[in-house]
Amino acid sequence: MQPSAKQSFPHPELIGSFRQFGPFGVAYQVVKEGHSTDHGWTVEIEVPSTGEHLEYPLRSVLDDPEAE
Repeated sequence: MQPSAKQSFPHPELIGSFRQFGPFGVAYQVVKEGHSTDHGWTVEIEVPSTGEHLEYPLRSVLDDPEAE
């Protein structure tokens, strides 16, 4: 059996983009790719209003709208 190749991040176009938590939430920026887990990929985000850096599920980023 061949060892599996390292998976590459599936949405590099999201890096640097601004999204918001749900339709009325605060804005955040996708800072960099995280890692692949059993539940999918993660990304590192920054919340500019607080300066927080958080690990956030990629599937949630894809569900969140672009920041206005």
